[in-house]
Amino acid sequence: MLLYSKRLSHYTDFELQEIPSLKISTKISQSELKKSEGQIVMKYLNSSDYVVLLDENGKSYSSINFSKKIEKFMLNSFKRVVFVIGGAFGFSDELYSRCNEKVSLSNMTFSHQMVRLFFVEQLYRAFTIINNEKYHHQ
Repeated sequence: MLLYSKRLSHYTDFELQEIPSLKISTKISQSELKKSEGQIVMKYLNSSDYVVLLDENGKSYSSINFSKKIEKFMLNSFKRVVFVIGGAFGFSDELYSRCNEKVSLSNMTFSHQMVRLFFVEQLYRAFTIINNEKYHHQ
């Protein structure tokens, strides 16, 4: 993942901000856990951020169409686009209300580590497609 993060810096300002997972306990409900995680994530967001949740119920894209989406973000001159990976039980209602859209990487369930890797690679792939570089093959 570090490799793709480094490569992305050639195209855009990229920062990977990992928020420590809260401990799952029988003393706290799933909804309380999601709410607590959501409050932590909200502290990292600015009011002008365009927020995209990586959510299994979001819109699916091919790599080509995702690159077009990224290009639209660049043309719209958003100051900052923030992609958020949810916790073990998903997102809080507050984050769903705050987000501008939802994107799905797959209908399958993956660990957070795998989602980070898959997403950062797809983001890198999108920039190589936008720049007509030899990385993506049809």
